[in-house]
Amino acid sequence: MRLILYLFLVSSIITYSQNNYPQYYFGSPLEIPLILAGNFGELRSNHFHSGLDIKTQQREGLNVIAAADGFVSRIKLSHFGFGKALYIMHPNGYTTVYGHLQQFSPEIEAYIKKQQYEKETFEIELFPNAETLPVTKGSLVAYSGNTGGSGGPHLHYEIRDKDERPMNPMLFGLDIKDSSKPIVSTIYAFPLDENASVNKLNSKQKLRLIPLKSGDYTTESIEAFGNIGFGIETTDRQDLAANSNGVFNIQTYLNGNQNFEVDFSVFSFDESGCINQYIDYEHYTTKRERIQKLFKKNNPLSILKPTLNDGIISINDSVSSIYKIRVSDFKNNESFVYINIKGKKTLVTNPVKPKITPYYITASQSTNLKSGNVSVDFYPDTFYENFYIDFDVKNDTLTLHEDIVPTRKNFTINYDISSYRDVDKNKLYIARLVGYKKYPLYSSTKRNGNILSTSTKTLGTYALATDTVSPTITAINFKDGQWLSNYRFLKIKIDDALSGISNYRATVNGKWILMEYDYKTDTLTHDFNDNAISEGKNNLKVIVTDNVGNSATFEAVFYRK
Repeated sequence: MRLILYLFLVSSIITYSQNNYPQYYFGSPLEIPLILAGNFGELRSNHFHSGLDIKTQQREGLNVIAAADGFVSRIKLSHFGFGKALYIMHPNGYTTVYGHLQQFSPEIEAYIKKQQYEKETFEIELFPNAETLPVTKGSLVAYSGNTGGSGGPHLHYEIRDKDERPMNPMLFGLDIKDSSKPIVSTIYAFPLDENASVNKLNSKQKLRLIPLKSGDYTTESIEAFGNIGFGIETTDRQDLAANSNGVFNIQTYLNGNQNFEVDFSVFSFDESGCINQYIDYEHYTTKRERIQKLFKKNNPLSILKPTLNDGIISINDSVSSIYKIRVSDFKNNESFVYINIKGKKTLVTNPVKPKITPYYITASQSTNLKSGNVSVDFYPDTFYENFYIDFDVKNDTLTLHEDIVPTRKNFTINYDISSYRDVDKNKLYIARLVGYKKYPLYSSTKRNGNILSTSTKTLGTYALATDTVSPTITAINFKDGQWLSNYRFLKIKIDDALSGISNYRATVNGKWILMEYDYKTDTLTHDFNDNAISEGKNNLKVIVTDNVGNSATFEAVFYRK
């Protein structure tokens, strides 16, 4: 018996030292079975998903509980992003994050409301000290919701280390049922320079994927030469859910030797934007499919592990090779792809060459482009690689390449508007023209004298646009002069068709009241349980301003008793 106990302790120590994550320290953040809508590291627009999206049975208002003892160290309420979010710091140095909340526990809610009314703002960020809002494991801290950028009711749950890096919560013993192999949907081969070829071509090639009875895959054999790489489209599904989620680990092997690995265990927010260099960005922006490149080129992502030649394969003439891809989920369900490669040097008659323009970007250097009243400032390391860029200005419309090149940093677009009449200058803004009809999408614009500027990470077509139309304000659930004694909420719809809503302010009898803005439904909501409104006659006034300063005012009278 002592020997068995000794072996168990030794095994536990070895296991812990291997992963260094406290097992079962954190409990579940919900009181229902955990089923995922999204998992850690999943590929999202411009970022990797930093936590688990846990389904809440298509409902809001479920109890959200503290995963471990600690204290509320940060509270952030915003119209976008995580919406209403709570951060709990724990004695072991980790922080848990709970996002898209409907509301908070009564004690926390009262603390926040007090600060909101003092500062007269809905959007707020607070950093309570350790003594202000202590919590115990399993205690109620909030209710699940659908606030911020959420696309449906769920709880976003994270575990972060002392450096604020998000970590896969499943590393800490959180159990999600998963008995299915990852799914591989497409494989691509990439010639990586003008001397390389795949199947006699110098361009990216989609390979025919052949499912095997074992559940694994092979592809058609390929002929190749020179430096090539591969890309994969792959997803995973957990039990009890139909969602297509991300995988946990991808490894590649050439003739039995590992030459590349992607590990979705931990990353930093500073590098999350590098997802656009990790995927085939041009393929994504044109076809909305995310191909994960299984080779590394000018990408600092820490999830890409040190490997042989950064995953780039050098194929020699008359030499045959076997390339293998292993894709696994957190439960170690795994799928394999086998590719037979025959080295064959081929004369590429039409090699893919970059389009030559008068403007060349050297990624490590700053570049200023100017034509007419428009200038663009690129800073060092705005881009990952050097390339020729399209740049043209006609009638206040800027053509700045296409949105097919990933950026690492923001760049600045400047418009000189000195030729415009003074009466018109205040209504101008910079817009990115999107879609088939080139709809003007507001790009956050600042004015300094006669210069309008916007900071952006997206190439494409930009233009000056004009907004002279004020926002609209409409009562939803009441009428002017109505008694609202039995109402819990006061609801108003606000909208702006062009530059978008910038800010709003609501008062009753001249006193500021808290109204929560939901941009998904264009709704402002006041909760009468705030006890901010007196009995009797009340004069409501709402002022809404758009991004160029057009404003609208709504006034109504209502009664309470």
